[in-house]
Amino acid sequence: MKLHKLILFAVCFSLVFLAKAPLFAQDDDDETNTQMEEMDEETWQKQMDDYNNQKTQLTSKLTDLGKDIDGLKASLADKEKAGKDCEDAKYAAVGTTKDGVADFRKKFNETKAKINGKTGTPADAHTSYFDEISKSKLRCLPEFADDYASMKKKLADWEKVPEVTGTYTVVKGDCLWKISKMKYNSPYFWPAIWDANKAGVVNAKDLKHKSHQKITNPNLIYPGQVLKIPVLTDAQKKEAEMKAKKYRHHRKKKDETGKDVKKDDTKKKDDTKKKDDTKKKDDTKKKDDTKKKDDTKKKDDTKKKDDVKK
Repeated sequence: MKLHKLILFAVCFSLVFLAKAPLFAQDDDDETNTQMEEMDEETWQKQMDDYNNQKTQLTSKLTDLGKDIDGLKASLADKEKAGKDCEDAKYAAVGTTKDGVADFRKKFNETKAKINGKTGTPADAHTSYFDEISKSKLRCLPEFADDYASMKKKLADWEKVPEVTGTYTVVKGDCLWKISKMKYNSPYFWPAIWDANKAGVVNAKDLKHKSHQKITNPNLIYPGQVLKIPVLTDAQKKEAEMKAKKYRHHRKKKDETGKDVKKDDTKKKDDTKKKDDTKKKDDTKKKDDTKKKDDTKKKDDTKKKDDVKK
């Protein structure tokens, strides 16, 4: 019985102690929080003062930076204006404006691409827009000067190469003179046909004889050859005509020289033949004289023998 009372007393005491423990802990926390609150307020004030000082300094720096930016903007505006004035003066010197240069640049690049890619014909390049570019002072600007010189050379080289747009099959009795007259209404453009086929005729692979696969001599063309017939500009026609006249003059001079040489050769042969004939006659005469002497000697010897016998 006493033991039960003792256990009950211990249980009650434990419950009372556990109920009061949180209260003691809460009291301790309240005291600690009060101390921290008092401490944080001082720190907070100090930190606020520091932050205000930093704000003041940063605001001052920001103001200074704003002034620097405004100064730089003003300087940039002045330089842009000066640059625009120089650019306008430059364009005015070549008689145009900035928009005019932009339009010229567009045409220049288009013409450059056409010439580099050999699009169309040289005549197309002249029309769009090489001739216009050549007349403009803008081509002298540093932006265009080097490219213009290169473009001009490439166009000149392009014009030297005849454009092949047709063919002709050689038949018996043909010559380049005749074919030129047939295709161009002028026989004097035959050198252009020759130039177009020097490297090889159209059907070179189908021809067995090497001499038939290309035209090395304008006087020798063969039936069955398929020739390239180039389209000629006015400049190329003049060039071909000059070549034809020059070739004709050269050949005439060569023929005349050949005739003289043949005459000289014939004369030399005749002289040699005469000398040989004269030598033969002399040799024959000598032989005859020798034979006569021998015959006379034989007769004399025979006569002497006869006389001795008698």
